[in-house]
Amino acid sequence: MAARKSPLFDTATTLGKIIAFLGISGLAGVLAAGLLVPVAAAAGTGASASIQFFEELPAELERDALAQPTKIVAADGSLIATLFEENRQPITLDQVSPYMKDALIAIEDYRFYDHGGVDVEGIMGALASNLTSGTERGASTLTQQFVTNVLIDSALQNNETAVFSGDKTVGDKLREMKLAIAVEKELSKDEILEGYLNIVQFSGTSYGVQAASKYFFNVDAANLNIQQSALLAGVVNGPTLYSPELNPEASLQRRNLVIGAMLTRGKITQEEHDAAVATGLDLAITPTLNGCVGAAQAPYFCDYVTHLIMNDPAYGETTEDREKVLYRSGLTIKTTLDPRVQGAAQTAVNETANPDTTDGAVGHTMISLDPKTGSILSMAQNTRYNPEVAQGNTVLNFNVDQFDGGDPTKSLGGGGGFQPGSTYKPFTVAAWVESGKALNQVVDGTKKTYRQGDEWRASCAQGGEFQIQEEDGYTPQNYGDINYRYTSVLDGLAQSLNTITMSSAKQLDLCRIRDMAYDLGVHQAKSAEGEEVAFGFQPSALIGGGGEAAPMSMATAYSGFANDGVVCRPRALTEVTAIDGTSYPVPAVACERKISQDVARGVNYATQRVMTDGSGQLLEYGGIPMAGKTGTNDERSQTWFMGYNSDMVTASWVGNWQAEGPGSSLGGLQIGGQVYPEIDGSLIAGPSWAEFMQQIPGLYVGAPFAAPPASVINGAQRGTTTPTNPGRQTSPAAPGTGTNTGGTGTGGTTGGTTGGAAGDGGNNGNGGNG
Repeated sequence: MAARKSPLFDTATTLGKIIAFLGISGLAGVLAAGLLVPVAAAAGTGASASIQFFEELPAELERDALAQPTKIVAADGSLIATLFEENRQPITLDQVSPYMKDALIAIEDYRFYDHGGVDVEGIMGALASNLTSGTERGASTLTQQFVTNVLIDSALQNNETAVFSGDKTVGDKLREMKLAIAVEKELSKDEILEGYLNIVQFSGTSYGVQAASKYFFNVDAANLNIQQSALLAGVVNGPTLYSPELNPEASLQRRNLVIGAMLTRGKITQEEHDAAVATGLDLAITPTLNGCVGAAQAPYFCDYVTHLIMNDPAYGETTEDREKVLYRSGLTIKTTLDPRVQGAAQTAVNETANPDTTDGAVGHTMISLDPKTGSILSMAQNTRYNPEVAQGNTVLNFNVDQFDGGDPTKSLGGGGGFQPGSTYKPFTVAAWVESGKALNQVVDGTKKTYRQGDEWRASCAQGGEFQIQEEDGYTPQNYGDINYRYTSVLDGLAQSLNTITMSSAKQLDLCRIRDMAYDLGVHQAKSAEGEEVAFGFQPSALIGGGGEAAPMSMATAYSGFANDGVVCRPRALTEVTAIDGTSYPVPAVACERKISQDVARGVNYATQRVMTDGSGQLLEYGGIPMAGKTGTNDERSQTWFMGYNSDMVTASWVGNWQAEGPGSSLGGLQIGGQVYPEIDGSLIAGPSWAEFMQQIPGLYVGAPFAAPPASVINGAQRGTTTPTNPGRQTSPAAPGTGTNTGGTGTGGTTGGTTGGAAGDGGNNGNGGNG
């Protein structure tokens, strides 16, 4: 019988296992020599080539700042959302439970405080164990693991290829060892342990012991007990393999192995060991929701903020650079959002058009601005911010433009805007007042057809005029095809009579009306020409059909009225700082006069009449001074209400965001569990705004609007005293017509008596009173 050979002397077996252990090829000898560098130097031994190779490896370990979550916060400091690639909450070593430190060292590197970064004794023990037992025992020290994690983190931050443990070459391994020795010369053992506990991955996106403690047990790392510490110490060896969520049995076995190691190393007593292994996993999974999908409030405002950062070169030259800053540099982004206003808006939006009881084509938004600063106070939307395809889900932000400043390389994630209907009419009134005409001037609002070739003054058009092109001419109609009469421009806006808007515009420059709206902030929400594009100037555009505006741009324009003719650019950011103290520039308050004070006050005088005599008079909103305007497009697919005072401007929109043109009406669609018999801004968007206002009594009440000069109301020749309140007044009658003081009925379907509410007008004359 042949003598049995020891496997240690079985060349083929031994060589294979050594190479398998080292994880490489014929350079195993170089690695072995490198490991013995300290011994070789002391003993004056050879292996000079290998030593030289080892010594030439870099000893520097470039450690970028650890990736940390970004927090977007509201004006009061409350959390809006947390953004991260790696959820990490760095802490100091004295904020870590002693059990956690003992558990990690016991299972990963019990000689941690005895070696110099590379544990030759541990390597030899692991090699012998692997050769004789057929097991796979590692020998990387905690210092080496720290180095590996730093290298991986640095590679990810610099968009380089990270080398993970299973893919390391002999060169990678040598570099790791050399760097580990260098790290030991620069950092204390406690500093290395602290660095490791903050950088290592525990699961998914949970990095560092504090984030892991909160995720798995909802406790701080300082309060981890024996079994919790052991579980986390076991997980780092294989975040997926030993995940207590994915593989609870393997996780429990690994945890108990760690508890056993703690007992063997004298870190706990037998009684503590027995009590700990007798427990279950006892998880309390508490995820930190990532991104705008998991926002604590205002997810669409969160989305808007992230787009602002990603579009701004101040945060990096490339998209990749800006993503790194946004998701890894621990920004604190302070914003203008007022959670009180946001909460009220979101409640109103949900109660009006809850996605669970609303057709998926129906959108509802509410955005509020401070007219004196442009600060965005709220940005609510009825849909769920979720990229998964399902009814009620979308990441499109209906409040904003598609692109920032019309630049197609700077997405804002917007929905493309919507026809504003009769909310566009105040711009004609503004041009009317600017031209020197009085609000109480009577114009012909009877039904008429403007024949083909009929000329309208348009200074921006070829030849300085616009001609009606339709063969059958253009016949604007009022809502319900009624209320055709001579009346004042003031009454015409309050009752939203399309024929009055057309009759007054016939006396003006169409291009000035268009330009005034544009100057105040109204532009095509789909602008992609590198600049913001104005609406059309044809007559039908004057009642809302000349383009599609985002609610933010409509709110901006009305802010110009509220702020006495001064328009402030919308702003969301007030301060942005990184965890390392870097401060990033944010846009300052930027305001500019766009129309005269008298013109703005004239419009406010008229839009207050909407609230007393027109489509807003039935809304119950708290009795504070308010002005407003409803709007509905021809197809009844888009409805609006603009409500404002000197402190806050709010755009409320309800519409079909999935279709335009015939067949896109909101009629027949479920909106908050009901089908509306009439589709009208005064019946859906307006009441939702009123509900919003009822929830914030005492906030943004505004001072009463200043009255315009008497000449703006009655004309210079009248010389009458300026009224302080634009309440109902008898409109001057056209010769032979008598005086008409009646409004239209609710929805504008029938003629009414004093106190009736007007309906909403359409965009091409067929809608009526908006």
